Amino acid sequence: MTKLYDFTLPSIDGEDCSLADFKGQVCLLVNVASKCGLTPQYDGLQRLHDRFRDRGFAVIGFPCNQFGGQEPASEQEIQEFCRHNFGVNFPLFSKLEVNGDARSPLYTWLTSEDTQPDGPGDIAWNFAKFVVDRSGSVSARFQPQVEPESLEIREIIEKALG
Repeated sequence: MTKLYDFTLPSIDGEDCSLADFKGQVCLLVNVASKCGLTPQYDGLQRLHDRFRDRGFAVIGFPCNQFGGQEPASEQEIQEFCRHNFGVNFPLFSKLEVNGDARSPLYTWLTSEDTQPDGPGDIAWNFAKFVVDRSGSVSARFQPQVEPESLEIREIIEKALG
């Protein structure tokens, strides 16, 4: 059975990073973009990361340029934008594709899982959110419009944290 920890991807700095580094943590995986109407969600993602980090939680961002070309920047520009405008210090990875023939194996796995409240299938837009529990399994998926700090996401995270 596939788990989050089975994947290795390049970080935004270009270094290979094993997601096994997050073993035992609860994670919120999000495909992000800097020029999207939902980009202000970076604020909520950072606050969520700060709120639960000490309990074994991490937000992990995956820039993606597949939706309206809303992430055209280089990795360095993305990193600078996120830090300067939103104070982002949660892990960011290199750009990847979340749908289609070039879909990242990570997103092939994420989108194939039978999740609630949003079920399996292609990513609809930037800022789709997946909660992964401490065992490395997907426990929930949320539509892009659901705010990171919404009660429904916080409750799932709290439950996963125990």
